[in-house]
Amino acid sequence: MGGKDIALEVQERTVQGKAVKQLRNDGFIPAVIHDHGKESKVIMVPYLELQKVYQEAGKHHPLELSVGGQKFVALIKDIDMDPKKQQMRHVVFNAIKQDEVVETEVPIELEGEIPAEKAGLMVITQLDHVQIEALPRDLVDELTVDASKLVEIGDKITVADIVVPQGVTILTDSEHPIAVVEETKAQISEEETEEVEGEEGAEGEAAEGESPTEEE
Repeated sequence: MGGKDIALEVQERTVQGKAVKQLRNDGFIPAVIHDHGKESKVIMVPYLELQKVYQEAGKHHPLELSVGGQKFVALIKDIDMDPKKQQMRHVVFNAIKQDEVVETEVPIELEGEIPAEKAGLMVITQLDHVQIEALPRDLVDELTVDASKLVEIGDKITVADIVVPQGVTILTDSEHPIAVVEETKAQISEEETEEVEGEEGAEGEAAEGESPTEEE
């Protein structure tokens, strides 16, 4: 498992339903811990602390949750966001066991310089996370892929190009593109202009080459 242990203090929650609106006004996010088929633990988490932890852990780094006298090792499974405010409204944690394989998503990092960008081409990112499975001890904070293959228009890197550490299995389709090199709008416009000018020039030359029709 990459990085340091991340601890998060949470509190048991008795408030549910519409009453959770007041919790959010008080700076807490309602949440739940799912624990291997046992009864779920209904909790609340300080918003600012949760936001900081999520930025650090994402959905891929195990957290040490403390609630009352209990401790859980868990992953953030799902976050419900307010589409207007772009703020967290509810969080689901999944408790995990050290000897059980877990599924989660991990960010992809393009490694090294990208020749296409240095040449003024446009690199379109089509995937920034992949689904993986691994034992908790083998989970990683990111997966890397060599970006030096992105040189010319049409070049691409796919999930199959990712460097996969031992103990990690990628579940995302291996053929799924991660990044593709395309022309910039300026280059496309320039090519279209050259093409039109070329056609006009050819038409002009053809017209000059025609001999006048003689009357019989």
